[in-house]
Amino acid sequence: MNAATKVTAGRPPAPSSDKRWRLVEAAMRRNGYKRNGLIETLHAVQASFGYVDEVALRFVSQSLRVPLSAAYGVVTFYHFFTLKPPGKHTCVVCTGTACYIRNASKLLEEFSRQAGVREGETSADGVVSLLTARCVGSCGVAPVAVVDGEVLPKVTAGRLKELVDGWRHES
Repeated sequence: MNAATKVTAGRPPAPSSDKRWRLVEAAMRRNGYKRNGLIETLHAVQASFGYVDEVALRFVSQSLRVPLSAAYGVVTFYHFFTLKPPGKHTCVVCTGTACYIRNASKLLEEFSRQAGVREGETSADGVVSLLTARCVGSCGVAPVAVVDGEVLPKVTAGRLKELVDGWRHES
């Protein structure tokens, strides 16, 4: 038995032939398939697939010999991870103190209404995900939303409506 066979012996096969699983397996291999590589491996899943679903949780849990409940606990504890596929577009509304004082809650409410999605969810058509963050570090230009990775300073409900309308008309 060679060294490669020893490392993979007893490990479950990847859930599919999707090449993104190679990135996940590489993360586990870097950590010697040890339990302390759980968070890094889950980050690899999230980066590769955009979310961590039950299939991925079971695969990582079995591969690292971590109880499924522990893997699930990590994914649900850290806000970076999501159990559902993200929408095509993502809006993160900052709810930190400076943004809150400048009516972030009203922005969140208005965006939710306009996009037809509740906080922490993705619209039924898969176009928009709406999230919140405690602080994005842009207090001087509050209220702030991070839309598709771009910080929008002093954002208004009107600006968010323009974005939603544009997304709905994309082909």
